[in-house]
Amino acid sequence: MKILLAEDEPELSAALTAILRHDRYSVDAVYNGEDAYSYGRSGEYDAVILDIMMPRMNGIEVLRALRAEGITTPVLLLTARSDLRDKIEGLDSGADDYLTKPFEMGELLARIRALTRRRNGIAPDELRFGSVTLDRRSYCLSAGGGSVRLGNKEFQMMELLMSDPGVLISAEKFMDRVWGYDSDAEINVVWVYISYLRKKLASIGADIEIRAARGVGYALSRAEIRDKM
Repeated sequence: MKILLAEDEPELSAALTAILRHDRYSVDAVYNGEDAYSYGRSGEYDAVILDIMMPRMNGIEVLRALRAEGITTPVLLLTARSDLRDKIEGLDSGADDYLTKPFEMGELLARIRALTRRRNGIAPDELRFGSVTLDRRSYCLSAGGGSVRLGNKEFQMMELLMSDPGVLISAEKFMDRVWGYDSDAEINVVWVYISYLRKKLASIGADIEIRAARGVGYALSRAEIRDKM
């Protein structure tokens, strides 16, 4: 899942980004309201974390601008203010939740999970296709032949593939969703990680595989179905 983090305190932003990425989220971090609005209006995020007190545009202004454009991405407001009126203003402007600083990281992660569940319905702890199961809690990929734990980016890519089996996902989409807009990585890194995933699927005796459509993207396919084509 991909999160936009808008927080103007560099140290806090770096800490939040590290923890979110450790928890298998892809994160784009921005440090002012104008960038938050520019990134957020793409609609490519599963959730947005907005600090209220930011330069150029504050979080409330960003939120109102996004909602005015029809962007429905769940938004969690971060605020150092404890005044009830500020919280009411945020919720009335279209926020889905708020969290008052300082906060425990466990609570932030729980609120993000709640936001994404409400948007997508109850997200299952496991994704299944063919004989393969992807456990979102342990980050393990399993089949009849065994189990293997996936690395951060491997997990995010496999989650995208198993969320829509058979649907082609472009390399550009993998780059945006897993590496983020500001990544310096070259696009051929996608092929490298596809290779890693193919080897791990083979190692657990999976009956599915990742097929490639040249110039279009990658998708999961049942191996026995593709072999008959």
